[in-house]
Amino acid sequence: MAPVDPHSFTDSTHPVTTHVSLSLYFDFSSSTIHGSALLSLSSPRTGPLSLDTRSLSILQALDPQTLTSLPFSLSEPDPIRGTHLTVSLSDHKSLLILFSTSPDSSALQWLSPPQTFNKTHPYVYTQCQSIHARSVFPCQDTAATRICYSAKLNIPNQLSAVMSAKHLDRHPPTRDDVKEFGYGDFGIDLESLWCVEGRVVEEFVMEQPIPPYLFAFAVGNLGFREVGPRTIVYAEDVAELLDAAAREFAGTEELIRQGERLFGEYEWERFDLLVLPPSYPYGGMENPRMVFLTPTLIKGDLSGAEVVAHELAHSWTGNLVTNKNNEHTWLNEGFTTYAEKRITEEVQGKDRAALGIGIGWRGLNEAMARFKDNMEFTKLRIKLEGVDPDTVYSQVPYEKGFQFLWRIERQIGRSAFDEFLKKYITTFKFKSIDTETFLDFLKANVPGIEKQIDLVTWTEGTGIPPDACEPVSSIYRNIVSLADDFKLARIPREDEVANWRGLEWELYLKNLPKSVEASQILALDAQYKLSESKDYEVKVAFLLLALSIKCRNYYGEVEKTLKEVGRLKYLHPLYTSLVQGAGTEEEKIFAKQVFAGACDCYHPIARGVVESIFAKYI
Repeated sequence: MAPVDPHSFTDSTHPVTTHVSLSLYFDFSSSTIHGSALLSLSSPRTGPLSLDTRSLSILQALDPQTLTSLPFSLSEPDPIRGTHLTVSLSDHKSLLILFSTSPDSSALQWLSPPQTFNKTHPYVYTQCQSIHARSVFPCQDTAATRICYSAKLNIPNQLSAVMSAKHLDRHPPTRDDVKEFGYGDFGIDLESLWCVEGRVVEEFVMEQPIPPYLFAFAVGNLGFREVGPRTIVYAEDVAELLDAAAREFAGTEELIRQGERLFGEYEWERFDLLVLPPSYPYGGMENPRMVFLTPTLIKGDLSGAEVVAHELAHSWTGNLVTNKNNEHTWLNEGFTTYAEKRITEEVQGKDRAALGIGIGWRGLNEAMARFKDNMEFTKLRIKLEGVDPDTVYSQVPYEKGFQFLWRIERQIGRSAFDEFLKKYITTFKFKSIDTETFLDFLKANVPGIEKQIDLVTWTEGTGIPPDACEPVSSIYRNIVSLADDFKLARIPREDEVANWRGLEWELYLKNLPKSVEASQILALDAQYKLSESKDYEVKVAFLLLALSIKCRNYYGEVEKTLKEVGRLKYLHPLYTSLVQGAGTEEEKIFAKQVFAGACDCYHPIARGVVESIFAKYI
């Protein structure tokens, strides 16, 4: 076997999947999907074909032409990679697999009506990054491969579906959709259930090749608001939520136009947005044509557009040019963070972009402290054999990657770097590359760059290179200076913070000294009500400061926050702060009690990350 990815069973000597045709029946009563996947290969294959699965029941592998069985076998589950599915082929260029998902699929979160905004209908959504598409359907689940796909989703007719794909049709189901289902023992008469009254089929197609981690869908009682010629905002059909989302993301078209000016044509036609339930584990996910967003971005001050700018930037760096596997994540996230800052600068100005760079700088330094006992994870090009990528998710690939590209820009000048970036995207679009490929391209297009910048230190070295730097901005320096004054027990005057929004407060809080008195924290909160902020970035930054000095006054607010949202950006530091290092036994018991009461509302990825924190520190 010649692996292409430490997190996949995909064999580089086997033909790659070029297209997947899916028929999926959603059974909300059992939190499972019953389905078929028709996989088309790049060339005929005789011999074994390796595929990734996790928590899937594989019922049959069939010749699509004759519907005769193909021999297959399943390995024992690997705790990180899942189960290796091997199908024996004989000059086959396609194969059909019948399967069912499990209620504990790592990609899927099934929400009961009480767990949703509208409290009346169930909801299910995917999160396939980094290696979770294999828990939805059998595939070569590595960013080294790219697939087109079509999908038929059979769902209750009071619900609707969206996907990271073009919507084709919504129509009553027919038996012709699923003749193959008669060849699998699903434990139910799926052929008949497909066509029962009260069901509807939504059809989609993705005609551009994408890595499997960008496969996405959501099914629920969805409404929408149009906010631009290329953008519709979807969310649960609650007028207040939809209207707030539409206001927050009203400027999306301007972001797209600036992205096109900087990086070239937008290749994906639509840039629609889906605001998910509060359990969504990330700030956003760059699924092409249908970006997923956390509701915590809806703050009422339009600052949520900064995350939208990041997900939009992925349309060029990540979705078009993709890291080959998770050992090269910085090629996705570092480039995208750089592109996000450039879009933000164009739309909101240099000072606003500098504040974002400053927060990123703090996040990078915090990541260095987090990994002080395993500095491997502070590299850009990391080794992840035997490591679950979800458990080492951090700001390193984002912010160190950004700093590397920013360093190159400073060396060769913005105009030259802009031309380089456009050429890079044009050269590698719809391809998956690694760090070495990027460095070769850099050296070929910027002769002598390796003599001006230590490329090895930047990509292979640990820690923060000496030529990384903080932003230069008078607003940034003023906020940091006010934070330094806190050592002298000076709280900012109201006139000094009159124009501050969430970003300014977040930067201020993250630069406060860690060794302060509880009385100072209480005084700050009494004046500005930071623990009650509707902006979770501000609220969590304040709560982390309070926890760091063992200020127990805010345990109730910590518990409330951990039960309100499932975003890992908040869960990871709050739970870690309670249980690591000098965490008392009381704090550890408190953390476990909160988790026990909240975990059923977390996405499986988030549950796994919190459990890994407990395993490390308790």
